[in-house]
Amino acid sequence: MELGDYLPIWSRLTQEQRTTLENATTMRIAPKGTMLHNGNADCVGLFVVKSGQLRAFIVSDEGKEVTLYRLLERDICLFSAACMMSSIRFEVTIEAEKDSEVYIIPTEVYHSVMEESTLLANYTSQILASRFSEVMWLMDQILFKRFDARLATFLLEESAIEDSDELEITHEKIANHMGTAREVVTRMLKYFQSEGMVSLTRGAVHLLDREKLTRMAD
Repeated sequence: MELGDYLPIWSRLTQEQRTTLENATTMRIAPKGTMLHNGNADCVGLFVVKSGQLRAFIVSDEGKEVTLYRLLERDICLFSAACMMSSIRFEVTIEAEKDSEVYIIPTEVYHSVMEESTLLANYTSQILASRFSEVMWLMDQILFKRFDARLATFLLEESAIEDSDELEITHEKIANHMGTAREVVTRMLKYFQSEGMVSLTRGAVHLLDREKLTRMAD
């Protein structure tokens, strides 16, 4: 078990606490597209990403999706164990965006160690605060930023995550990430293409002028 390599406070927990977490933790192989968590009814445990990439998103009553944040290697997801935090009711869905390996610490085990370890409780609060900051930033983007700027920001962020200017992503997938209609995305991408910022091919967007996109995002 390599769990200790993924929790920065591991060495400061007691041996008993480390053993309790290690013995309860399981590894799950999640192929791309796997749904790992589906809202509050599904409280499977705390996720620690060993490899791959997960996506946390919410779904409206009309079925529209909005991506809240991504989880990359060594990231920790608390919302998959939100039932241990009675004051939080946050309907988050989590899927594997790429083939992933995920450690799963059962909710009741993590909570029991957290109750006796101030260190782990404080660390958990820090993670939670960081995730809520990301969500609040997203709400600010949606409410107060023009869609062209949001789309430019999204493309630049995707490029950074993939470490490539060639993004294999459909207009439908972008719309799901951004909580809008595919037609809106298509119109704006065609405008970006006419301005020389991107080129479009089937199932892909190629970034051509990062400087223009950055100015648009700002």
